Amino acid sequence: MNLAHLQAFASVAQHASFSTAAEALHLTQPAVSKRIVALEQSLDTRLFDRTGRQVLLTEAGQVLLEHATRVLEELDAARRRIHDLSGNIRGRLIIATSHHVGLRRLPPVLQAFKHRFPEVRLELRFLESEEALAVVAAGDLELAVVTLPQTTPPRLIAKPLWRDELQVVCGRDHPLATVAEPSLADLAAHPAILPEVETVTRQIVQQAFSRHDIELSVEMSTNHLETIRMMVILGLGWSVLPATLVDTRLCILPVAGVPMQRDLGAVRQHGRTLSNAAQALLATLGEHAESPIEAAIV
Repeated sequence: MNLAHLQAFASVAQHASFSTAAEALHLTQPAVSKRIVALEQSLDTRLFDRTGRQVLLTEAGQVLLEHATRVLEELDAARRRIHDLSGNIRGRLIIATSHHVGLRRLPPVLQAFKHRFPEVRLELRFLESEEALAVVAAGDLELAVVTLPQTTPPRLIAKPLWRDELQVVCGRDHPLATVAEPSLADLAAHPAILPEVETVTRQIVQQAFSRHDIELSVEMSTNHLETIRMMVILGLGWSVLPATLVDTRLCILPVAGVPMQRDLGAVRQHGRTLSNAAQALLATLGEHAESPIEAAIV
């Protein structure tokens, strides 16, 4: 058993595919298969069941994955700590972010960061917030700057940076635009356009309706807030959007007693030693937060 074999094994387990794992490792598929075979021979057990196009972990494979993940994470942490002994802030830093946060909150942060640390090769990976949390929890990326979950998963540490006020809106020609003080019941009488059910925003809206035992009617769902805004402007339904997206083409609906807001912030894996570049980015994020925070300890 060697490191290359463990890396190949972990990648195949993560992607449930030999071909995708090969692409991720910049290897050929036969090379990955050869490493898995060698690992199975050294352990004298089968690690994957290959049924048609499916690649499934065996019971032995599940046990090995638990240990292999810890070994690879420890080796990665060791590399970063050794590299960071010089105290220099340089190298490659990949962070995950959502389109909304990346477009509406991060630009001034990234501008300041690149001006201060020009030797850092900063790359953004645009993911849905929920997917970004999973990637950080798995140890694939150091940081994500996204919409924070209402309850932080056990393997993660989250630090709020900005508060997104949410507003109920409709198009100027929508029937709700003529209602002076609409209630949740008034909203329920018309179809909504909202993000998918697993998103924080959808959960916040759903909870507001559930507290009053009112059924929410959702006609269309998409996680792209700019798309939702345009469909609402066209009169296809009402929605709940961050205040930063609301303009004069939308009518704000003052629904009494239903305050809505969500937190945006940075997320890292619990117990992971961050690179110098990641710590520097956290400090820069803290400087641009709505209120002073100790970003370096996020």
